[in-house]
Amino acid sequence: MAGVTTTPLGTAFTRSRSWARAHPLAPDVLLAAAVLVAMLVGSFADPSTGHNTPTFGTRSPTVPSVLLMVLGAALIVMRRRRPRPVLLGTCAVTALELITGDPPAPVVLSAVIALYTVAAHTDRPTTWRVGLATMTVLTAAAMCFSSGPWYGQANLAIFAWSGMASAAGDAVRSRRAFIDAIRERAERAERTREEEARRRVAEERLRIARDLHDVVAHHIALVNVQAGVAAHVMDKRPDQAKEALAHVREASRSALNELRATVGLLRQSGDPEAPTEPAPGLAHVDGLLETFRNAGLPVTFAAGEGVPRLPAAVDLAAYRIIQEALTNTRKHAGPGARAEVSVVKVGPTVEVTVLDNGEGTGEPADGGGHGLLGMRERVTALGGSLTAGPRYGGGFRTQAILPVKGHVPAAATTPPARNPAARTTDTAQTARTARTAQTARTARTAQTAPTGETA
Repeated sequence: MAGVTTTPLGTAFTRSRSWARAHPLAPDVLLAAAVLVAMLVGSFADPSTGHNTPTFGTRSPTVPSVLLMVLGAALIVMRRRRPRPVLLGTCAVTALELITGDPPAPVVLSAVIALYTVAAHTDRPTTWRVGLATMTVLTAAAMCFSSGPWYGQANLAIFAWSGMASAAGDAVRSRRAFIDAIRERAERAERTREEEARRRVAEERLRIARDLHDVVAHHIALVNVQAGVAAHVMDKRPDQAKEALAHVREASRSALNELRATVGLLRQSGDPEAPTEPAPGLAHVDGLLETFRNAGLPVTFAAGEGVPRLPAAVDLAAYRIIQEALTNTRKHAGPGARAEVSVVKVGPTVEVTVLDNGEGTGEPADGGGHGLLGMRERVTALGGSLTAGPRYGGGFRTQAILPVKGHVPAAATTPPARNPAARTTDTAQTARTARTAQTARTARTAQTAPTGETA
């Protein structure tokens, strides 16, 4: 890795650690050999001469003591594979040496190592129970069978070393658990961060796809209609064909502008000419309705007390719902259809309703469309509800209830297909549909509508 300095000591430590992992018994064999050497050296020392330091050459271990020291050191080799049996064996060897040896050889060192291993590989309550039992048994054996006074320094040293071994093993176990918890938390945070990033990317892709669908479906439908009109009247009425082609040009220009603004969201930071146009909203609904009127769909618009001021997300959703509903009307309602659009603010919500009196085009509905699905996703994301289905007496109704303050339970119903067979009577919606239509007609009387454009 660049920027990391490797020292000879660090390299040697890394190599020795890798070697120890490849040979798990080798470190324990080396430790057992070191413990055996320490016990043998200690068995030649006499701490009871009254000097500040122990003296050597005044005593030597007996053959049974040497055998017990070798057995205690041999048990240490298996300390990590069988920690509790090794502790039991070393305690038995140590107790036997304390009972028979006078003075005893330091076989207790093997029991201290075994007690540390048990404490490092078990839980805290077990550590303290086993540690107290070991300290009690070994200290009692030393005090009861020692030739010196029971409060001798050697007897108290057994108690102290046993307690320190238990505490050191518990501390090592706690540190390992803490490091493992930190590592697990870091890995979990990394996984969560990746999942969150993927979720946000998916949501952004869905939003951009929804906007692209709204823009393309609306404008391409208008271009298709006007191009058909131009082709139909090109020979007999060239003036009307020229007007239709002008509408085609205007619709295509609008589509390109909105596509440019939407695709501009995918630019990287620092790219030139980032889009700065505001998102469309109800303030631009007149221009939207005019494009449909130019395409041959009579549309009337009613707002209870004028177009309400809405939050940006709600304003954009209302605009897109009107756009998509009118596009569906133009495509599926059939010739001679009329549409009504109403926007009414009711308490903490705003109701957007699009009605038409069409009878269908006679063509089977395309099951692969995403218009109603996109509207439902927009409304649900804001905490609102969407209903779309046939009207009582003919036609189709699309109504969205969007929350302006707070949220309302989201409940979107599955829309039926836009074809003659699907336009069946929906008696469950009769009362609400009649009330909505009456509200729209009452509000429309306050606004001058083009002649012949009432539904």
